[in-house]
Amino acid sequence: MLNLNRFGVLPLTFEGLIGIIASPLLHGDFKHLLGNSLPILALGSGLYYFYPKIATRVVLISWLSSGIALWIIGRPAIHIGASGLVYALAGFIFLSGLLRKQPNLLALSLLVIFLYGGLFWGLLPIEEEISWEAHLTGLASGFALAVNYRHLGPRQKKYSWDLEEEQYHEFEEVEQPIITEKPEAIKPEIEAWKQYSNNHVTIIYHYNSQKEKQPNEENVTPK
Repeated sequence: MLNLNRFGVLPLTFEGLIGIIASPLLHGDFKHLLGNSLPILALGSGLYYFYPKIATRVVLISWLSSGIALWIIGRPAIHIGASGLVYALAGFIFLSGLLRKQPNLLALSLLVIFLYGGLFWGLLPIEEEISWEAHLTGLASGFALAVNYRHLGPRQKKYSWDLEEEQYHEFEEVEQPIITEKPEAIKPEIEAWKQYSNNHVTIIYHYNSQKEKQPNEENVTPK
């Protein structure tokens, strides 16, 4: 039987570097494979639905970054499985939903907690045969990507009443500053206007009318 586990991540060894790429494809048995495949299918569907433009980048960077971190901090053992990627996707979707305050993403984040809340226990070194280091590095990668891509992806929708409220705030009455200057310090043009403001001003129009010529009159120029 072909033993592929030797291609897993073996921390701090040259031979273990290949595991950064190959490890998520390797599993101990069918139960292990099924346990990682279903969460990846569910989380990956949500990722590509809500983040179609950056989903592939998130998967690839999570794959590599979690593997590199595992190679650095992992125990001296062979680490295999895609659980690190599962934690990365769960962490990205959960934190992104909180950061964006978008209703659909918040609902997806709550769904992640409800379905995979037990993933928290995988971060603790309880069982020796479980790579809690892969879980931890995967979750850290997901959180880091969620912060890095917080300005990309779906944004919270703004409805007409939200826009009207924003416009209303733009035209709110601004408190006028109190003038503490003495009357004599006021600008001359303002003083000039004030001297006419309380006076009654009469405007008289003069029209110069010209007598219309009579039909029988002629202009006579003396010779």
